[in-house]
Amino acid sequence: MNELLQLSATELVGLMASGRLSSRELTQAHLDRIAEVNPVINAIATVDAEGALARADAADRRRSAGADLPALHGLPMTHKDTHKVAGMRSTSGSPALADHVPAADDLIVARLRAAGVVATGKSNVPEFGAGSHTFNEVFGTTTNPYAPTRSAGGSSGGLAAALAARVQPLGEGSDMGGSLRIPASFCNVFGLRPSLGVIPMPSPNNAWAWLGRTGPMARRVEDLELFMSAVSGPAPELQLRAPLEAGDFGGPAPADLRGVRIGLTRDFGQGVPVTAPMVAALERAAAILASLGATVEEATIDFAGADDVFGNTRAIDFATELGPLVESRPELVKPEIIWNVEKGFGLDARQLIATTAAASRLQARVRDYFGRFDLLLSPGAQLEPFDATIRYPREVAGVQSRTYLDWMRSACLLSATGLPTLAAPAGFTENNLPAGIQLTAFHHRDAQLLRWARVYEAATRFADVEPDLLGHAPPDTAAGGNGAGRPAPDARAATAP
Repeated sequence: MNELLQLSATELVGLMASGRLSSRELTQAHLDRIAEVNPVINAIATVDAEGALARADAADRRRSAGADLPALHGLPMTHKDTHKVAGMRSTSGSPALADHVPAADDLIVARLRAAGVVATGKSNVPEFGAGSHTFNEVFGTTTNPYAPTRSAGGSSGGLAAALAARVQPLGEGSDMGGSLRIPASFCNVFGLRPSLGVIPMPSPNNAWAWLGRTGPMARRVEDLELFMSAVSGPAPELQLRAPLEAGDFGGPAPADLRGVRIGLTRDFGQGVPVTAPMVAALERAAAILASLGATVEEATIDFAGADDVFGNTRAIDFATELGPLVESRPELVKPEIIWNVEKGFGLDARQLIATTAAASRLQARVRDYFGRFDLLLSPGAQLEPFDATIRYPREVAGVQSRTYLDWMRSACLLSATGLPTLAAPAGFTENNLPAGIQLTAFHHRDAQLLRWARVYEAATRFADVEPDLLGHAPPDTAAGGNGAGRPAPDARAATAP
């Protein structure tokens, strides 16, 4: 492996700024690594090598000309396939969009482009980002670099796998019900679901949408901070203005965690099933945090009603965005999406009023909790990375899943609060599979959350452990897509969630 690919985004940007590294050289190393590992993990769905090298050359010319350069200038990066990139195939993992080439960038891509990123391709996703296991009928299944028969999580699973495999050090994902956090936990990297409005996520159909978030994933916390400093800030099309902006991120981390009050929960007070290896990882992280000076005690937010807040809000969002497609071309959409859209269409006024009231009560309990604690520590996922050939886990710790979302409750409950949450590595299980934790702070304390996380990272360095991919033979060829990875689990065999 090219040694450049071991470095953080912060280090690479510094090398390019000093003239010791060209964007062309780094981009070629990035493309070479995709060619090397993608036959095993199928993380990258689309590659634009010619365009990427042209953009890298242009970045080098701007640097040679002495121009003022933005924070991520010359850094190669694939983008999540649910995010539109102008002039590049952007499918959202759906047969309905298999040949879609948008004319304009999504906001997050536009901001990354303005920050100097060299777009190189698209990372794989579940169809329309639905579910936390990355497979679709266009490109097949993304697998875990640490165990290529296992899931990489989702929906930002292609990005998480690419980060772990040293394809790139930093990238953007999105998170409604764990789509940044579960793949980060499965792939031994960091993923941040920011507070509402810190990185705007405009919806053409709902200017007040609050559940979905855009955020970064990386192998180093400093790179999360670099990303946030490059792209945070209000958007003119949205009314909401968050009290956090780009300049708030970074700065010195504390020497330790003395004075930080952390509540620990294993099951969120709701009986959420979590397997023994994930509990062991959680307790290991709690001991590390305590050794760094934090006060850690068992205490959770009262999550009563949070399942309904999340489930009904998600259903409304799905019906709003995907309802027309489900109604006109249901044969092009996987059963889980149809179920979620139909749930949204089926909600009546009484249920919507009850959901709003439950969300309001939940926020009152959130304020009470964070009057006593600085952080909530919880499992990063409810189980280890699972068999990549299944659609989703049908049971967790002996508890049967009723829907495709049940195994994701450890993430969904936190989504219902709207709080900023960081997924962080917590070492490996006895089966040598990655495990993670979630650290949750109060609204718009994202920058402080990341500074505390740097203390934990310095004491652990779990993300420095590299996967051994070269000893793995490429899996069976996918149906369609780029000829790498495993086929998607058979949609025809799926039943309604």
